[in-house]
Amino acid sequence: MKNRYNHWPMIVTPPFKGLGQRIESATRKALFTYSMIPEDGKIAIALSGGKDSLSLLIMLCAISGRGVPPLELTAIHVQGEFSCGAGVDVTLLQKVCDQLNVPLLIRTSDLKLEQLACYSCSRDRRSLLFEATKEVGAKVLAFGHHRDDHAQTLLMNLLHKGEFAGNLPKLEMVDYGVTLIRPLIYVSEQQLKTFAQESGFARITCQCPVGQRSMRKKVDELLDEIEILFPNARSNLAQAGLIYGSDKARRKS
Repeated sequence: MKNRYNHWPMIVTPPFKGLGQRIESATRKALFTYSMIPEDGKIAIALSGGKDSLSLLIMLCAISGRGVPPLELTAIHVQGEFSCGAGVDVTLLQKVCDQLNVPLLIRTSDLKLEQLACYSCSRDRRSLLFEATKEVGAKVLAFGHHRDDHAQTLLMNLLHKGEFAGNLPKLEMVDYGVTLIRPLIYVSEQQLKTFAQESGFARITCQCPVGQRSMRKKVDELLDEIEILFPNARSNLAQAGLIYGSDKARRKS
């Protein structure tokens, strides 16, 4: 779907002001709190083209060499007939990466409509991302999952499986030889929406025919209802999940 954002202006760069500065600060906090930056500085970024992954790419580029050693970043985009990302044209993503001097690697998912389901799609795309990450010599893969994704996951796991577990900020996928990081774990979705709008790259985010009726979508709507009574529900759930996850990790060590 083409829209006015398919030709957005030059990508915003630091120094940021206002909201951009706050998002950068929160990203730095996550990077340092959870020791996300590898010694070799090589980080692959899962780039769907939506507001979350583009904000992550912009922030990591901004932070690189500013208070931290220079990062060796590579963007990886998984294209296919269907996408839970923004459905953005690959040539546009290439222009964005060229502006930021970040290499872009393209992989293609072969999933068809009859195979579509959030779980199978996620596994397929992650396999492609893991393979590409190792191909470029990186061991760390960054996702654009934010605070609200974490709260949704926590509530889904709690209600569906009786587990108090959200998206971990850092997760070693031992069987795959890749470590996942989520540098936007302290950033709310609304902050990212506003940042994307102010920076000129906001757009319709979900092009998947399954995504709009997924369990995650229903949980997000449930959180909207909960926040009528408890306005800080998403923030509090996310904070509790991070505290519990940190305590659990310390007990294991």
